Amino acid sequence: MAIAEPETDAVGLNQAQREAVQHTEGPLLVVAGAGSGKTRVLTHRVAHLVHDLKVRPNDILAITFTNKAAGEMRERLERMLGATARAIWILTFHAACGRMLRREAERLGYRSTFSIYDDQDQVRLVKACLEELGKDPKRFSPRGIHSQISRAKNELVSPEEYLERVASFWDQTVAEVYELYQRRLHASNAVDFDDMLMLTVQIFERFPEALARWQKSFRYILVDEYQDTNHA
Repeated sequence: MAIAEPETDAVGLNQAQREAVQHTEGPLLVVAGAGSGKTRVLTHRVAHLVHDLKVRPNDILAITFTNKAAGEMRERLERMLGATARAIWILTFHAACGRMLRREAERLGYRSTFSIYDDQDQVRLVKACLEELGKDPKRFSPRGIHSQISRAKNELVSPEEYLERVASFWDQTVAEVYELYQRRLHASNAVDFDDMLMLTVQIFERFPEALARWQKSFRYILVDEYQDTNHA
């Protein structure tokens, strides 16, 4: 299949955007307002790496925030690069971490076939944990507790660390539910949406050889909407 000429040189890009596209070695942070073309620059930069610099597509990891954005970027790059673009990792944070986690899951005692609980599954499990702990779900909102657990995971706070920070009866309840919730997930070979980030970070922190392997997997990592990232 013939490879189309990507528009990496000048078409539709101003001088600053062209400089960002052509910067390939070392870190680069693009700061610009909404609607100024940051995503377009990132897309052209990927095309420049593959088409002009002959970087292998699977050496590139391009991260976006939504599945829609990832799909649009993938479509643009396929128009620019043809089928070659399909080998590029163009994924959301959660999808990328989920893919890595499936390959490393056994390190944390999970099987690679783990299930991913959706929001309803998660709230239902929190409610079951409350009942198992003898606490009334009408008094302690399962959704409210789930929100606290989610916030803790996004800050990379484990159940043990959360327990150390308890400052109220509510916090104590959340800590007890959080600990049981994680045990029940693990026993079911399941993770929730936030685990996909937190558990991947845990693997990188606890297993240096896994971190080194993934660091060697990608020569270039590009992140769209970087300003919206959380601690995890």
